[in-house]
Amino acid sequence: MIVFFLVTALALLVVVTLAGVWAVERAFPPQGEMIAVAGATLHVVDLGPRDAGLPIVMLHGASSNLEVMRRPLGDLLAEKHRVILIDRPGHGWSTRARLEDSTAEVQARMVDEALARLGIDRAVFVVHSWSGALGARLALDHADRVAGLVMLAPVTHPWRGGVGRYNEIIATPVIGPLLAYTITLPLGYLLATPGARNVFLPQMMPDGFVQDSATPLLLRPREFIANAYDLVTLKASVAAQASRYGEISVPTVVIAGEPDKTVSTNIHARPFAATVPNAKLIVLPDLGHMVQTTEPDLVKTEIEALIAAITSEKAAAD
Repeated sequence: MIVFFLVTALALLVVVTLAGVWAVERAFPPQGEMIAVAGATLHVVDLGPRDAGLPIVMLHGASSNLEVMRRPLGDLLAEKHRVILIDRPGHGWSTRARLEDSTAEVQARMVDEALARLGIDRAVFVVHSWSGALGARLALDHADRVAGLVMLAPVTHPWRGGVGRYNEIIATPVIGPLLAYTITLPLGYLLATPGARNVFLPQMMPDGFVQDSATPLLLRPREFIANAYDLVTLKASVAAQASRYGEISVPTVVIAGEPDKTVSTNIHARPFAATVPNAKLIVLPDLGHMVQTTEPDLVKTEIEALIAAITSEKAAAD
């Protein structure tokens, strides 16, 4: 009898999850085009004028999608610049064939291929959090594609501890999918707002942020599992590339806050900026993790100054 009730409860949760996925995907449909690359299909939103000089490519962090970079910063930049927003493989409306393709190395190759298909030779990359590792890897492995880097609260180095026991469980075969297809979505709806609020501390989370950023897309089982894989493999990923950061030659701006409770500025932003030869570090007091959302005007100013310097240097060389 107990087994019967347990199976019935799990079946009901699966039905609730599938209905929830349907509702979430109708609420937050894809906004751009799908670009097939080796091992993935990437959802890309292309904004702004096509003939406005160096394009800007924006890459989001963990537990999110391209809308986190679009509002408000991407939309502000798109008034004068071409802005390419990409859902990382497995996130938002992007897919990937293998969950194991979770490292910065693999995803950098996928992003590079997508940009080649779009005909973008060089761009300035604006990356946040998890994608700090990705932006650095792009600059290392695909240097011809990267004209400059703007790193926002980036993850760049190994750290003590893990990434949350629940991520390790979700990334475990059998057990992870069982949980993801039963309790993750119903429970996630209860926890999404408090979780998002925490990453803004000590700032207040803007009203409507969870909806505006399409955060509920994360609660779909396939994305929740992909996100967990990205997180549990992140430390090894940055450990494998950190010794190479001195090879990054492009102009780089690193912007982070203190106290960032999510990604330590002392462990990541400061050591990275100290290692990269042509890096500028900006540490803002009383700023949390969501730099692009809380300080869009400052970030926009730094991006445009970087583009102006790159353009001027190229003109002088020509």
